[in-house]
Formats: sequence, structure tokens, C-alpha cells
Amino acid sequence: MAIAVKSEIQPLKKVLLHRPGSELEQLVPTSMERLLFDDIPYLRGAQAEHDAFAQVLRQNGTEVVYLADLTAQTLSCSKELRSQFVRDFLRCSGVSSYCEALTELLLALPVKEMVLKTMTGVRFDEISQHETPSLAALRTDKSHFVLDPIPNLYFTRDPFASIGKGVSVHHMYSVTRNRETIYSEYVLRYHPDYAGRVPFYYTPEEPFSLEGGDILNLSAQTIAVGISQRTMPEAVERLARNIFADESREICRILAIDIPSRRAFMHLDTVLTQVDRDKFVIHPSILEHIDLFELTAGAGGKLNLRRLDQTLEQALAEAVGMEQVRLLRCGGGDRIAAQREQWNDGSNTLCIRPGTVIAYDRNYVTNCLLEDEGIEVLKIPSGELSRGRGGPRCMSMPLQRL
Repeated sequence: MAIAVKSEIQPLKKVLLHRPGSELEQLVPTSMERLLFDDIPYLRGAQAEHDAFAQVLRQNGTEVVYLADLTAQTLSCSKELRSQFVRDFLRCSGVSSYCEALTELLLALPVKEMVLKTMTGVRFDEISQHETPSLAALRTDKSHFVLDPIPNLYFTRDPFASIGKGVSVHHMYSVTRNRETIYSEYVLRYHPDYAGRVPFYYTPEEPFSLEGGDILNLSAQTIAVGISQRTMPEAVERLARNIFADESREICRILAIDIPSRRAFMHLDTVLTQVDRDKFVIHPSILEHIDLFELTAGAGGKLNLRRLDQTLEQALAEAVGMEQVRLLRCGGGDRIAAQREQWNDGSNTLCIRPGTVIAYDRNYVTNCLLEDEGIEVLKIPSGELSRGRGGPRCMSMPLQRL
């Protein structure tokens, strides 16, 4: 199968990454809030750390593919598809001015350079002006962006999600991140390895926001979806209906986990990830502030919905087919360490096989706790990558777990 992800912990065979590019160097203090950054990473440091991440994956038997490469391969199929991509990209970017000049600039570039340029952004002084001189053209400072950079791209987890043998391509919470979904959608619809082989369970045309960091594949039959700052409850219902309408799917149950809507938590996977068959790492502060719901397929396309009168441990144990599971607290029992390490994604581990995870080296309290529980922790450097507020799971989109 082109997509095969029915677990959070089965051996990771193929994964999609995006190596941070010069889009990070386009960040400035005045644009950080709009582009959802709290700090400006140092690009060379971020690239070195990301390369170390990719190397750990390869050393453990995972094939690594890159978003820019797959997009360029897809668009190389035909000139018509490339032109269509540029039109769609400018439309979803909300560009109302300079469309002709931007189209001319982008289509004049070789395919891979064009893809990277859409990610990096375009400043006013890079586009040609054929019309009557404008006020913007007469200004001394022509460095403002007519097409914003997309610095969040190295978090490949969010624009889409692998669910069983299918995918959900998302309507993102933030306008600036909605541009990210076009790359994965084109790859999944038109790349020879995926075209016609992947059912879509959600698309960006859906009206409600949904992001991949809120989707966990707990088993072939059950997925968990977080109701969070970035994912709306209506989106969870839409996703459930679309999955249950696929007669060939194995998924028969969705566990909806309602977590506090806060920037620090953001997605379900920033507070909860699976590290072994019966173990999860969790940010302890959410335990008193969550509600659990179950969605199953009803007659005539209807949904059966109910609130669960269970603890999170009970619900997760049932979902993964274990008698009981253990919730390992990020930061151990230290409240300050828990807050610090959760902010630096101590709960956002990437499991590459049962009992083995990749984690940021900076979260030493949580990492020691995991190792004491028998978990192998493969540590990666994180001084720059962590500035984007995302960990190893956020930076990876599994395509195959077998």
C-alpha cells in the first residue's frame, strides 16, 4: 500500500520530512507572531540538527523522503500541472496583487527551485513591474514580502495525516499555515507513487480546522483525535463520517480527547505520545482537564456519539488492546521540570519501534524517566529546532509502519 499507518509504535519504514530552508531566514521580529513563531532559529544550526534527526532515522531502517523533492517530482510530470500548482498556490496564499508578476517569476524557475521559492517567499524587489509605476515601486524600501515565507514547513505532521491506508489533508487553524497543505495534496493526488491509490478522509475545502498533531493511530481499529486549540469538534465529526463511509476501512472507532485550548498545549501530541505497547508519556497538567468521547458508525450514515465514563488510562488501554497502560509524566514528579520540558516538547516523542523513541536531548529529566522504564531513547540535538515549538513527532509524517 502507498500509505500504511495503523499504529503509533510499529516499526517506522518510511517517513516524510522537510529539511529547514531559507524560509527560516526570512523571519523577522515583526513577522514572528503572524507566522506563528516565538523566536528565530539559526538556519545552519537547525539544518545540522535536522540532518542528525534524519540520520538517526536512516540508521534505524527508516526510508526518509523529503517534501520538496516529492513535490518537484510531482510537478515534473507536466507543464500543465506545474501551471495549475502555481495558480492554486497563489489562490490559497490569498494573493490579490502581483499575480501576473509572481506567476511569471515562479514559472521561469526550474521545478525544484520553483518549489523552494514558494516556500521561501517573494519580496517586492524580486518581481518585475510591467504596469504603470505604483507607490510601492517608488518607495526606497522594497524589501517587504508580496508572498510570505512558510517557516512552519519543517513540522510535516500537521498539514496532513496518514490514517490506516488513507489520509486526511487539512484545513489548518491559521490562515498562514493553510498554504502548507498544497504540497502534500499535490503529491498524494498526482505523484506516480500515490495517485489513485490513497483514499482522502478530509480535504482543505472542509469548513472546520483539523491538524495532524491531533491525530494518533492507536490501533488498526481505533484512532484518537484531539479537540484542541487547532482542531474543532465539528472537524472530528466530519473526519469520522468520512472514514466510516469507506467500506474497505478497518477503523471502527474514534476516541475524541478534549484538551485545554492553549498555545502551550496546541495539539494532542504535544501532551501525549505513545512510547511502547503499554506506555505513554504525558504532560501531567492535562489529566484533570480532559473529557473523553467515543464516535462509532451508526445506521444510515449516522454517528453514534457518547461521553466516556473512563479514565484516560482505561480508554487508552482499551484502544491499544492491553489490560492496562502506564502514563509516564513529562518532567517526572517535578512541576517546574514538567512545565519547562513540555514547552520544549518533552512529551512529543517519535516512536520508531516498540520501546524505542527519538527525543530532544534537552529534555533530560523526561528522557531519564523513560530510560528508567526500559525505553530506549535516541537523543537528537535541539537548540535551534525547538525554537519552533515542535518535537520529533511534529517534524515527521509516517507514510508506512509495518
